[in-house]
Amino acid sequence: MDFNDTPQEAAFRAEVRRWLEANATERRSREDKFGAGLNEAEYLAAARAWQAKKAAAGYAAIAAPKSMGGLGGTPAMQVVYGQEEARFLVPDRVFEISLGTAVPTVAMWGTPEQKAKYLAPAFRGDHIWCALLSEPSAGSDLGNLRTRATRDGDEWVISGQKVWTSGAHFAQFGVLLARSDWDSPKSKGLTMFIVDMKTPGIDVRPIHQASDEYHFNEVFLNDVRIPDSQRLGPEGQGWKVMLSTLLQERFALGNNFSGDLYAQLIGLAQAAQWNGAPAIENATVRAGIADAYIRQFGVELIVRRGMSAISKGESPGPEMAAVKLVGARAFQTGGALAIELGGAEGLIAAQDLGAQWRLPQLLWISAPGARIAGGTDEIQKNTIAEHVLGLPSEPRPDRDVPFRDLEHG
Repeated sequence: MDFNDTPQEAAFRAEVRRWLEANATERRSREDKFGAGLNEAEYLAAARAWQAKKAAAGYAAIAAPKSMGGLGGTPAMQVVYGQEEARFLVPDRVFEISLGTAVPTVAMWGTPEQKAKYLAPAFRGDHIWCALLSEPSAGSDLGNLRTRATRDGDEWVISGQKVWTSGAHFAQFGVLLARSDWDSPKSKGLTMFIVDMKTPGIDVRPIHQASDEYHFNEVFLNDVRIPDSQRLGPEGQGWKVMLSTLLQERFALGNNFSGDLYAQLIGLAQAAQWNGAPAIENATVRAGIADAYIRQFGVELIVRRGMSAISKGESPGPEMAAVKLVGARAFQTGGALAIELGGAEGLIAAQDLGAQWRLPQLLWISAPGARIAGGTDEIQKNTIAEHVLGLPSEPRPDRDVPFRDLEHG
């Protein structure tokens, strides 16, 4: 691995940094968040404006070909931009699924007509996308999904339920995975579609999270009609299309678990008093801070390894599954330590304690969801064991059994 920028990447990093310094405010600390005091509509408007500004400068879709409205750069350049932008106070998360998951899938599998219709508006921020994948009975095992796609002439009729769909309540479009063949084995009867979220029959219900956010949603599809021209990839090849989607998603997770949690913990431990002395002097507290540092440095090394592969024109390997496995647990254990440092005050709502408490509490509350999203810890461990360590796969008695037979025993 080579963790250093190539000369081309270093030059691009300097260019990006100059542009960001001229167009955005640098983040002073991790507590700084863009949009304090804005409601959702105002935040979305600001995010669209920032995305449009990036598009005008050529930074909205760096790795996409110029023929698709991109910059025609390399994936490594896209990662470099993301690393630099994270240092500035700009809107985030709104286009995370659009540009990190859904739109790259359209770029990879879409017809020329689909690419011409959808890519450029998404890059400009005109359209926001979501990914309709997980279901109540098909989270980590997407091959178990039951949303039904039935062919009706030149249309498909879709019925079923999706859950944990990020941003569905404000997205204009989504990529949707449904079962089109019930007589094929689990992963062989699926088809991917592009769906307009305003299509009749779609009911989006936001999920109120413990963190007081409404980021995830339930989505109910009741006889939703989608033209066959909106099919993404070949009929019955949805599993293959979906795998390319998740590869994009898992590498994008690296930015979500980067940061300086350990520095936050040091500051809180210096301020907190335990038995009449600063908590930082307690050996157990120092061990907890060291653990947070080691875990986050481990995430950084994995991301750098992926970056090194991209710089060489290669794809990040299955070891990228460890990013979420290590990062989410770091947030959960580090957030728990932060709350413990506050003693009785650690249980008080962050807004009543000050900004320094908002992030630790949010990490602690959100981390269990992060350990489930995109595949549970157990699934990530299986991926690493089988595809990185070369251990034998688990027995799969359902591998060649038609899904209809699995449904009815």
